[in-house]
Amino acid sequence: MKDHDGLTPELLLHAYAVGVFPMSEHRDDPDIFWVDPRRRGVFPLDGFRISRSLARTIRRMDYRVTVNRDFAGVVDACADRPETWINTTIARLYQDLHDMGHAHSLEVTRDGTLIGGVYGVAIGGAFFGESMFSRQRDASKIALAWLVERLNSAGFTLFDTQFVTPHLASLGAQEISRAEYRSRLAEALQVSADFTAPTIPRDPQSVLQRRTQTS
Repeated sequence: MKDHDGLTPELLLHAYAVGVFPMSEHRDDPDIFWVDPRRRGVFPLDGFRISRSLARTIRRMDYRVTVNRDFAGVVDACADRPETWINTTIARLYQDLHDMGHAHSLEVTRDGTLIGGVYGVAIGGAFFGESMFSRQRDASKIALAWLVERLNSAGFTLFDTQFVTPHLASLGAQEISRAEYRSRLAEALQVSADFTAPTIPRDPQSVLQRRTQTS
């Protein structure tokens, strides 16, 4: 596969499998460094919090959800912000992983326009969420809700969010120790899961069921 300044997709997959991931300081910085957080963010796959207002938005279904329809568009949208760790090399590496079947995107469109989405890397039963974006209200939350439903349906056991922001914490993300994370990662890597296998539900009921409701 392609070599981007000494980095290959295979090296990237190995890094994820041992618990580290790449970042850059900013879009125009050519250097990449490896990150191994002392406290790791994860989403319990049975604990995604959906507020009543978000549930109403999800039920409205005035949007369309697709999978792997516009991977490059999602990555570009995630990088299209004043501060981003996604430089050109990282974007190309994830495109390579997508071409290999290891990186996936979930898109939310409205009237044919991409309004939100999320992308990440899948190895075994572990999904490493990389970045998400929103161009309209609640679009990234909609993407996360449908992503969690897909990960459950596909048999994943670990949803890694890397860090926990206040936004992710409000949706149910938690911090665990590095040791606990590596233990869960080792177990998840032994699981067989296929991100592309589930069909997209016709209605949002499966997305809303089994989720923690908040006011």
